Amino acid sequence: MQYAAHGSYIIEQQNNILLIDAQGPFNDVVTEQYYQDIKLITQQMSHSPWASLISFKGNGVFTPDAEQKLIETTQYRVDNGMVAIAAVILNSPFADILQMQLQRIYQSCCVQFNFFSDAKNAQKWLDSFIN
Repeated sequence: MQYAAHGSYIIEQQNNILLIDAQGPFNDVVTEQYYQDIKLITQQMSHSPWASLISFKGNGVFTPDAEQKLIETTQYRVDNGMVAIAAVILNSPFADILQMQLQRIYQSCCVQFNFFSDAKNAQKWLDSFIN
């Protein structure tokens, strides 16, 4: 889904890993649509344990409303079989702020998470939770 002024994301399922590529400011407009899209794909994956690999690119940080919606979205995923999240933050001048926001979100949902500088190592880490 793409909203030029609000950020964009792509969601793909690869076996039991949900791949998410997010870019931009990611405000409440985008997070509401993201939540709806995540609900649809999560229902398809809830039959066995699965994980998320999320790549964040660019200038994205979350508004307070967007952060709250992402807590709801993450909790929904946890309630439907997600066992871990690997986050990759790329080319962001605000990586430290984004990492703190994500840490708050993931801790509030009691899900295993880790941060990586590349998707290959993130994928290996997630495989250890699923297999």
